[in-house]
Amino acid sequence: MKLNGASIPETIVRRVKERRGTEHSFADLDPSRTALVVIDLQHAFMNDAVGFAAVPAARDIVPAVNRLAAAVRETGGGVFWIKMTHDEPCFAEWSVAYELPTPEFRAKRIAALSEGTLGHELWPELDVRPEDEIVKKYRYSAFMPGTSELPDRLRSRGFDTVLITGTVTNVCCESSARDANMTNFRTIMVSDGNAALSQEEHDTSLSAFYNTFGDVMDTDMIIASLRRAGSARAA
Repeated sequence: MKLNGASIPETIVRRVKERRGTEHSFADLDPSRTALVVIDLQHAFMNDAVGFAAVPAARDIVPAVNRLAAAVRETGGGVFWIKMTHDEPCFAEWSVAYELPTPEFRAKRIAALSEGTLGHELWPELDVRPEDEIVKKYRYSAFMPGTSELPDRLRSRGFDTVLITGTVTNVCCESSARDANMTNFRTIMVSDGNAALSQEEHDTSLSAFYNTFGDVMDTDMIIASLRRAGSARAA
């Protein structure tokens, strides 16, 4: 299956269609119940000068993310910008994350993801509006219970469907998308709204998610679905 920004093997597509009866289970979106979730598009992951974990492709997906944000807002949904965050409790509650890297890389991570630093700030080319919500997360997944307010904030506004975008596709985005499914959200990963360090990692991640956990669609498909539903409601 060829999508803007990704390719999923036909063997997986056939398997999904046999199990679900359709290629795209969530193609008919209810705009009023749909939220765009933008994962970690911060300087820490986009700005080479920060020197932590820049993903060059993350800069390329900004136009697609902004288009989706505009479409979600205009059709009655919500936009949530997620910021990966380091704080003091992480040392005790997620100590293994600090055991794995070298001391140098660990120091860079802390410096880039602490509140009040440039690395923690959202990328300036993102179209963040006053009505949007900004939510911190303290693990790779934004949906892991007890580590982010995102699930509660989504549910409080009646959202049960999430569009996952951001970086890195195969780390925080896939982790968030899998947990979103397992905490009972209809979940779509956006093929040209996610970014990884390589096309292979990106495609493999989306393929694994599509195979079991939810849907994968591109920006054009999602916007068309949102507007189709909006037009039908207006009629």
